[in-house]
Amino acid sequence: MHLLVSAQKMSSDRSDLISPPAQAQADVQRCTPNLPGFTCGLDATLRVVSGKWKPLILYFVAQDGPTRYGELRRAIRDVSDKVLIQQLKELEADGLVKRTDYKEVPPRVDYSLTPLGQSLAEALVPLCTWGTEHMAEVSRVFAERATWPRPGRQSTG
Repeated sequence: MHLLVSAQKMSSDRSDLISPPAQAQADVQRCTPNLPGFTCGLDATLRVVSGKWKPLILYFVAQDGPTRYGELRRAIRDVSDKVLIQQLKELEADGLVKRTDYKEVPPRVDYSLTPLGQSLAEALVPLCTWGTEHMAEVSRVFAERATWPRPGRQSTG
């Protein structure tokens, strides 16, 4: 199931229930409880998805169902094998990803989401939507930022 499509359908089905500002305020209020070891629910979520590649791993595994390592490696460009393996192991240890080893020769292993991982992947859908809707502006900002002088670099002007 494609998460973005399902999220858009869910949001269109619920659009008359709560106005966007009221929904945003309710979401912020839900994120302020005192949880042992965490500042709030957002803190707990960010600790689970910390790492540059974890949200993308969750996204691609959610899109395609059980996913082989090679498919993930091709889908997530620029990640090294070492880092991808490390992040997959962390997601598995956190109970978000299930690794299935088929004990075959040649080796065959795939990754799928646990119910907890599926719920987190669904929570990431609004971020994906925001990125899609603002991609041109974000690209412009990053291009502008790339022209800024960096500490330690000499200006060639």
